[in-house]
Amino acid sequence: MEYRMLGNSGIKVSKIGMGCWSFGGGAYWGEQSQKDVDAVVSAALDQGVNLFDTAEVYNDGASERSLGTALRGKREKAVIISKVKPSNARPENLRKSCEDTLRRLQTDYLDVYMFHWPINAQAIRHFISDQEEINHPAAVQQAFETMMQLQKEGKIRSIGVSNFGVRQMEQAIATGANIDSLEITYNLLSRAAEREALPFCVQHGIGVVGYMALMQGLLTGKYTSPAQVPAPQAHSRHFRAERGGEQSRHGTNGAEPEMFEAIEKIGIIAKNLGVPMSQLSIAWILQKPALTTTLVGCRNEKQLNENLKAASLQLDEDTLAELDRVTQPLWEKLGDNMDYYENPARSRIF
Repeated sequence: MEYRMLGNSGIKVSKIGMGCWSFGGGAYWGEQSQKDVDAVVSAALDQGVNLFDTAEVYNDGASERSLGTALRGKREKAVIISKVKPSNARPENLRKSCEDTLRRLQTDYLDVYMFHWPINAQAIRHFISDQEEINHPAAVQQAFETMMQLQKEGKIRSIGVSNFGVRQMEQAIATGANIDSLEITYNLLSRAAEREALPFCVQHGIGVVGYMALMQGLLTGKYTSPAQVPAPQAHSRHFRAERGGEQSRHGTNGAEPEMFEAIEKIGIIAKNLGVPMSQLSIAWILQKPALTTTLVGCRNEKQLNENLKAASLQLDEDTLAELDRVTQPLWEKLGDNMDYYENPARSRIF
């Protein structure tokens, strides 16, 4: 396993990390046994994976509790990222969220603590219904000053941001905080970050943690039409708004023809190379120089072992260029906004 420095944090992370959203089980991903979590976390550590990403909102804290249980006695081997909701950005709430997260994870420090979404009304309304809090979000300066205080106290080692755009990263940096990392959606079907965010991070020495490497299963090849995709996994702007049911809020016509044409062509490239589409998709991300690491969701050891094979898959320049080419029409249809779940006119990211 190759390790890379996460921005200027001094923390080295494996180039493939584990996304822990499904840990603890919940309505979105379904049941997840602790026995499987224990096994997959142990196997990941044995194979050199040291990065584990969770959040207070994942399964209402159950993800953090499950990961903490799985890492019992192994904490020193792991780099843990957790994230706080923007609705908890006020100093007293942020401090409480951090302490609750530490308790659930059974640890006395976080390696990286991130704001899960930017601190603005549009982002906050997805977490709470308190109109007063929505209309008057926490001050960005005060929020990051609290993060810096938690860092001074040793509760967190590094400050990061998740789902922030360039202007929002500039605001964060202007508070005086050292922003070491950005976590953002990035995969063959979601390339908007290439326009501004990735060049900005390279310029400012900010490490990039990609998530949704397989676009919630779409890049495994198991779906051949949009009708096959479960509604919870079909509420992004890639799909027609009605496809995602009640969870869909973007109100657009989506880009289903372009997406499934891209998936078909990616599948052909994978077949010609004799590798699974999932491994090809992860390997493409790993060879993007702006990316420090990418997160993959692994519910069991079999999925883990298949995904980790991508770490040793080297793609030649022609293959990388061809993958860029076949996914370009989808990128053009979806545009450069990195918020894939909101209408661009109501974007939380800017």
